[in-house]
Amino acid sequence: MITTAAISTIREQVKAWRSKGETVAFVPTMGNLHQGHITLVNEAKNRADHVVVSIFVNPMQFGPKEDLDGYPRTLEQDSEKLVNAGAELLFTPTPEIIYPKGLTKQTYIEVPNIGDELCGASRPGHFRGVATIVAKLFNIVQPDIALFGCKDFQQLLIIKTMVEDLSMPIEIIGIDTIREASGLAMSSRNGYLTEDEKHNAAALKRAIDHVINAIQHNEDPQHAIAHALEQLKKAGFTPDYFEVRNANTLAQAMPNDNQLVVIAAAYLGKARLIDNVSFSRHPE
Repeated sequence: MITTAAISTIREQVKAWRSKGETVAFVPTMGNLHQGHITLVNEAKNRADHVVVSIFVNPMQFGPKEDLDGYPRTLEQDSEKLVNAGAELLFTPTPEIIYPKGLTKQTYIEVPNIGDELCGASRPGHFRGVATIVAKLFNIVQPDIALFGCKDFQQLLIIKTMVEDLSMPIEIIGIDTIREASGLAMSSRNGYLTEDEKHNAAALKRAIDHVINAIQHNEDPQHAIAHALEQLKKAGFTPDYFEVRNANTLAQAMPNDNQLVVIAAAYLGKARLIDNVSFSRHPE
């Protein structure tokens, strides 16, 4: 596997592959890789001739009181996992390479409306940082396809919208959330949990499943959400949001919407956990 921080090296290698008519898949990450990330790499290998991965802890998407400095950086272990998974090119730029003018003078991208609520409301500026870095990485790598985990449902929808709105010739593929045996969605931030907290964290998925079951049985979703929030608080969570939305637009769910998503964020100890499950109101 070639590892480089140089944009020119990435472009030269991708150009060489393209000159042979070969396709390129891209998996952008912030490192501290877990099985969810490796699943993305494995899927990328199945869908393209070559796989490029990036590891970059993006300062633009962190708020002033968030965990940028403390975010786990595990490049040596990550590289070993990527070699074993069959990635061929790893891009590891520094903030100075990505943002040579500094953050305050950097051109940025915003996806309106969809990026302003849920996690966007809780973390102002977060999705501006996400959209900007993903667009910049897409311009550097110029992949045919890019793969993202569905755990970050709002992020995935924002990236799909950005690609469509800006006419980027890239197929965006969402891959199902990989979970622990308990149901807890795999996340780099799970490392912030104590053993007891990790055990209790599985309550988030159970709460989501409870609401889905209620909706599919034509029960009052607000009553189900109230019960779910009560159970989360008993498990030690401080809920941020817990909502039912249209799975295609992320708009508030309407009675005639069939494709829905229960989407939630909650704090447990030092960790802010997010999760979601998409489903049909009336499964066939």
